[in-house]
Amino acid sequence: PKMKEERCVQAALLCLGVLCCSQGLAAERPGRARPSLHGHRDKGKEGQVLHRSKRGWVWNQFFVIEEYTGPDPVLVGRLHSDIDSGDGNIKYILSGEGAGIIFVIDDKSGNIHATKTLDREERAQYTLTAQAVDRNTNRPLEPPSEFIVKVQDINDNPPEFLHENYHANVPERSNVGTSVIQVTASDADDPTYGNSAKLVYSILEGQPYFSVEAQTGIIRTALPNMDREAKEEYHVVIQAKDMGGHMGGLSGTTKVTITLTDVNDNPPKFPQSVYQMSVSEAAVPGEEVGRVKAKDPDIGENGLVAYSIIDGDGMDMFEITTDYETQEGVVKLKKTLDYETKKSYSLKVEAANVHIDPKFISNGPFKDTVTVKIAVEDADEPPVFLKPSYIFEVQENAASGTVVGKVHAKDPDAANSAIRYSIDRHTDLERYFVINAEDGNIKTIKTLDREEMAWHNISVFAVEVHKQHQEAKVPVAIKVVDVNDNAPKFAAAYEAFVCENARSNQQFITISADDKDDSANGPRFIFSLPPEIIHNPNFTLRDNRDNTASVLVRREGFSRQKQDLYLLPIVISDGGVPPLSSTNTLSIRVCGCDGSGSLLSCNAEAYVLNAGLSTGALIAILACIVILLVIVVLFVTLKRQKKEPLIVFEEEDVRENIITYDDEGGGEEDTEAFDIATLQNPDGINGFIPRKDIKPEYQYLPRPGLRPAPNSVDVDDFINSRIQEADNDPTAPPYDSIQIYGYEGRGSVAGSLSSLESATTDSDLDYDYLQNWGPRFKKLADLYGSKDTFDDDS
Repeated sequence: PKMKEERCVQAALLCLGVLCCSQGLAAERPGRARPSLHGHRDKGKEGQVLHRSKRGWVWNQFFVIEEYTGPDPVLVGRLHSDIDSGDGNIKYILSGEGAGIIFVIDDKSGNIHATKTLDREERAQYTLTAQAVDRNTNRPLEPPSEFIVKVQDINDNPPEFLHENYHANVPERSNVGTSVIQVTASDADDPTYGNSAKLVYSILEGQPYFSVEAQTGIIRTALPNMDREAKEEYHVVIQAKDMGGHMGGLSGTTKVTITLTDVNDNPPKFPQSVYQMSVSEAAVPGEEVGRVKAKDPDIGENGLVAYSIIDGDGMDMFEITTDYETQEGVVKLKKTLDYETKKSYSLKVEAANVHIDPKFISNGPFKDTVTVKIAVEDADEPPVFLKPSYIFEVQENAASGTVVGKVHAKDPDAANSAIRYSIDRHTDLERYFVINAEDGNIKTIKTLDREEMAWHNISVFAVEVHKQHQEAKVPVAIKVVDVNDNAPKFAAAYEAFVCENARSNQQFITISADDKDDSANGPRFIFSLPPEIIHNPNFTLRDNRDNTASVLVRREGFSRQKQDLYLLPIVISDGGVPPLSSTNTLSIRVCGCDGSGSLLSCNAEAYVLNAGLSTGALIAILACIVILLVIVVLFVTLKRQKKEPLIVFEEEDVRENIITYDDEGGGEEDTEAFDIATLQNPDGINGFIPRKDIKPEYQYLPRPGLRPAPNSVDVDDFINSRIQEADNDPTAPPYDSIQIYGYEGRGSVAGSLSSLESATTDSDLDYDYLQNWGPRFKKLADLYGSKDTFDDDS
């Protein structure tokens, strides 16, 4: 039935189009006029004759229905000229958009047909040009004229939404009618023709939670107090239908996913009323004890929970913080616990929402409380000193064994074990102190000196007797109290100068003192002269009462020639109890000064010079003398260098040169072991030629020779020639020289001087006479006895 209804509508539209075309052929086309031979004249201005032309052929726009699927081409319309007498001499020509392809014309009758199915959504109209020409000559009989062919719309396009799926959010517990989202559909059909593009929206799925406005497509909430915690997501299907929603209209659908967003409409709740926890008494502050958690079905910032302790006897011992990642309350130790003092604690913990929505304040209160019970567990604890640190005092110079103070520690456990004490020797390297291991009394074992070390900082250990691993450590500071054991002295090594022309009561130096003792035993210092010289005729002393004293001249007329140095003893006393004093000697030199009191010279010899010479003149004279001495020394040195030295050449004397070697002579065979040329001139061989004008004082060692002598030199001739040259040399010094040669040749008259072979070779010497030399030579006589004696013994 639906298809039949659509065909009826299409047939009605086709008839309507044909009717419009017929009316267009009969109507005049505005703006188009063709001159005609038939007509009348109108008289215009100034007698001008105006001809009103009759239109030769006119038409309006043509219509053709879209999507026509009949077997024959659709007749769009007919062109006809009033000059067409029907004899076939006029030829109709069609040109323009789609001419010859979509639209064809019968050149004789002027009928225009559409040969293809048209789609208005692709193209709504076509512009064509018609012309009538002579069939034989193709001469235009009518000027070209344009006309429009409009494609008549039918409802052939369903509505389409912009998106296939929509996503929207709406807060939970929103009021009825709250706008969620607007969906929009479009229809490609002609909105100006009929109801093909008139859309109506309706909801297919999602009821009764949501509704949609029929004309606008706005989706709204339809139920109150929708709870996200019960259902968070809804799927809604929206339909858009054309033809005003009437039967026969086309439709399209879209899906809308609607999510309920969270609001803070649920308070936090603890799943239990009491939490049980435990912690060791050995736990350190900051250590975690346990965790609690209140559940809040809200999410995001609406589900944030903050924890706090609002009551309980453990408020001072524990604290709670919030772990925002896990939304848990972390109970931590705040102070050190003692099992022996208190064994359990109770806390009241509150969990409250951080962000509260005023719209739902009536659902409150948005918080909850829970009880946390914490049990303290006993632990084996180290000893505990009664004080965190100790400070003792002891006087310096106290005798060995003096008690300094006492430390005390105890075992905090119920066992209350005995404690032993010891000193950390790393803090008492000099071993000044010792501690009683049983009672903790600290004593000195050396004499203490405050001036050497005013404070001693040691550490004392306390350990349980039966549990050596349990120990405690406490710092002990020992102050060495000062006693007045150091007398005051001069603050510096003073040396005073007084002018010869000094006036009476003139001050020439101010002195101060220093005391190694503490300020209580030091200043104020009292300066005075010893009683025996209190009436010193030369100088006097004035105590300034500010720990300084001034030395003044008592008389006038000092003389360096009579006495250039005075020694003034000064007694300095400190303010200690009892006071100590010392005598310090001040050296005072008498100096020459000018009229303004400036020092010129402090030497007594300066008076032998002309009184008119100043210090600068004396320095200049001394400088000149030094320069003259330097010039004389340089002159003498240069003169000696220019004098030609007397040297010994290669062939000259080799006296006082001793050649030593650790080998027994072997006669002439020694020439193979030693270079005999060394005897000729041992010094010249090494490039060293001794001077003849001085007596040789050193023994020159042989060095590599410049010119070695042949091994065949006759030593006797060599020695004789050297002796003759020495006797006849006029430049030789007037003293005898002894030539010593370490040569022992074969066949020498002296024979071998060595005694190394005496015991192993036959000897002609007779040592029997040694028996007659007495008991002192008995040992020697036994060693060098007669040969017969040795033979008999063997």
